[in-house]
Amino acid sequence: MTFIDISPPIDSSIHVWPGDTPFAHSINLDMKAGANITLSEIHTTVHVGAHADAPAHYVRDGMDIASRRLEFYIGRCVVLRVPVRRGERVIVEHLDGKVLSAPRVLLRTGTFPNPRKWNNDFAYLSPALVEHLYQHGVMLVGIDTPSVDAFDSKTLEAHQVFAHNDMAMLEGLMLDHVEEGEYELIAPPLPLVGADASPVRAVLRTL
Repeated sequence: MTFIDISPPIDSSIHVWPGDTPFAHSINLDMKAGANITLSEIHTTVHVGAHADAPAHYVRDGMDIASRRLEFYIGRCVVLRVPVRRGERVIVEHLDGKVLSAPRVLLRTGTFPNPRKWNNDFAYLSPALVEHLYQHGVMLVGIDTPSVDAFDSKTLEAHQVFAHNDMAMLEGLMLDHVEEGEYELIAPPLPLVGADASPVRAVLRTL
């Protein structure tokens, strides 16, 4: 049994969505300075690094992340590599020949290779693809980009299909080092009451 970490390390060099709150970590008490304990705090967006969006992020009066069912984020998954270029929409045809063998699907696009060097032209999901996955029993979709929608999207069409079908999503995953195949996904969000998302420590366990 092997564990594969698919979350980027989080420090002040990680990029967040332009205009969102960057990551900051400060030490309030420090044993190296003579305190009896070390105590620190962080200040950042709930969408930092690998994270789970809640419906509250894209639906008025939508469910917060603390209310989401844990079974979305823990269980059998399949990692699929999709042949897509930067700026392209992932469509159903990109999955030709792929087997949707698990209720959680993680898509490896390779179009956002460095979370410490932002690029706007990452790949994103077509609403038709999200609906296709739902019709094939998929409850969660993860992607190795900052969003399931295009960088400049205001309507968030793919997000809306997730909402309509009560599906879950993970964004900001690191999948370049992961081979296609089935794994167990372990990526529960924090129970942040009222929050529209939560960072996750996303891990794959080999079967």
